[in-house]
Amino acid sequence: MEPNDSVSTATPAAPAARRRMARYAVPVAVAGVAAATIGLVPALAAAGDPDLPEITAQELIEKIAASDVEQMSGTLKVSTDLGLPSFAGLGDLLGEAGAAAGEAKEAEAKLLELASGTHTLRVAADGPDRQRLTIQDGDDEYTVIHRGGEVWTYDSKANEVLHAKDDAYESGGADEAHEPPVTPKELATEALKAVDGTTSVTVGGTARIAGRDAYQLVIKPKQSGSTIGAIKVSVDAQNGVPLKFTLTPSTGGKAVVDAGFTQVDFAKPAADTFAFTPPRGAKVTELDEESEGAAGRHGGPADKELDDLRKDLGGKDLGKDLGKNLDDLESVEDFPGPNVIGEGWTTILELGGPAAPSGAGEEGLPAEAEKFLGALGDQVTGKFGSGTVFKTRLVNALLTDDGKVYVGAVTEKALLDAANKAAR
Repeated sequence: MEPNDSVSTATPAAPAARRRMARYAVPVAVAGVAAATIGLVPALAAAGDPDLPEITAQELIEKIAASDVEQMSGTLKVSTDLGLPSFAGLGDLLGEAGAAAGEAKEAEAKLLELASGTHTLRVAADGPDRQRLTIQDGDDEYTVIHRGGEVWTYDSKANEVLHAKDDAYESGGADEAHEPPVTPKELATEALKAVDGTTSVTVGGTARIAGRDAYQLVIKPKQSGSTIGAIKVSVDAQNGVPLKFTLTPSTGGKAVVDAGFTQVDFAKPAADTFAFTPPRGAKVTELDEESEGAAGRHGGPADKELDDLRKDLGGKDLGKDLGKNLDDLESVEDFPGPNVIGEGWTTILELGGPAAPSGAGEEGLPAEAEKFLGALGDQVTGKFGSGTVFKTRLVNALLTDDGKVYVGAVTEKALLDAANKAAR
């Protein structure tokens, strides 16, 4: 099914603020999407099966934005192939960190595990106050339930339960801005934020997803040099809910991200879907009781270490001393931010290199570090000198030997061109 309608749109408005746990199921709504209408003609999205009424790309975007579905349940299959090792170990590390900064961090760590491999998720939502997400891993499950003003998480493998009020859960350290998108709707919303004049948006025909008729919205970079080939969003023809999200690389082959419903029902879920009673023998932590004045669910160690540090420093006010040191800096240039190179899908971030560490060679890196990095990436040279390119199927990075970093969802050539231009 070939794309049959093209439209250039302005960047959509960001989603309205939502309750935290709504992110774990299908978000209730998204804000309106601004789109240019010049040059639009109606397009027929019935080149394949099923046969659906004609629709334009702008109308399909507006259909996503206007979706007001608040009740649903279903099963998701999420597959991610970045060409990296499993993130499960990293998730375990973040889980340990979460224990020192509020158990809420463990949910973020679990979601991070979705960055590699194939996972099965079960989701349910009944308005803004009731959501449920279960990540299935063989016989093990990790469940997050938001019900009214309460949040429950249950890790069946560890047989541990966290119970918190909404505000206590948020104060426990979970940061919505750092939680990865999970559902096709969340992924589609993030993709639509990138839509601008460098983007082609088309209706790519129709499909049948989880037993539902759907239109296919295709988002592609107009620029060359991006590692992103295309993003395809399958949108429920009846209610506008994205049912499937697929991101394919410019090199072709297997999708980098493929997240879609295998089963979905937009009827009101049964009330007991959001009920939860801690299993017999499970360790239950009340986050709201321990969050005040404690370092986390285990409480105490971090505060004790901080007190010991204060004693070692003679009882000095660390915050005051730090502020004074910052005031003594001659310029904010001592903390250079990233330099943005290019625009749209070929944007590259250039990060200034640190001062060469003591004992480093002329290139600015210790010989041991240079050898280690060289084993992980490809050695390259150019006007910028020499460096190492680290590749994934989506994001690539160039680390020059003088410590500069160029990173983006762009090809190796684009990175080298940017570094060579900066070296002139």
